[in-house]
Amino acid sequence: MAYPSKTDRATILAAAVEQLEEQGLRGLSLRSLAGSLELAPNALYRYFADRAALESALAGEVSRLLHAAMQRAVRKGRPEQAIHSIARAYLAFARSRPNLYELLLLPCDNAKEEADSHEKLWKFVVEHVSAITGPGHVNDASVALWAFLHGIAGLEAAKLFGDEKPVTSFDFGLAAWLAAASTSHAESR
Repeated sequence: MAYPSKTDRATILAAAVEQLEEQGLRGLSLRSLAGSLELAPNALYRYFADRAALESALAGEVSRLLHAAMQRAVRKGRPEQAIHSIARAYLAFARSRPNLYELLLLPCDNAKEEADSHEKLWKFVVEHVSAITGPGHVNDASVALWAFLHGIAGLEAAKLFGDEKPVTSFDFGLAAWLAAASTSHAESR
């Protein structure tokens, strides 16, 4: 006998994102998540086999949210402007949603849904990087940009910027990346 559903996967994920934002990954609880949805905890297992499956789905959702923020930031214009917009959107996301951002940096089981959203995010970055580097160094340049942004976000989160390590080093680092990426394109012609 089929029984009526009181919820769906999207509703559970939305509530889980909210709980993650408020309490962080350590505060994420299937029991409290079920309670916030007025469900019995075992009802969640119809949609997620275990906590790891929920975390994997959450990582996919966070990737989609970051991707959407980066897409909104990009305007028509020169490729360099797009990279600036992407970088600033990335850091704004990391600053304004630190508990969600933290999940992006953790290894997950790469369920198909999560892998798809990460792949779309990565392809978006690579597409914009290739407009500067051309095809020859796009992978190296994309990884370098991603590592730079992760590093800046991590240093900011740890509150390690100050007089000796000014936050303006972001502008310097991005300018250096753009110069190197542009040079690699000119050399590969």
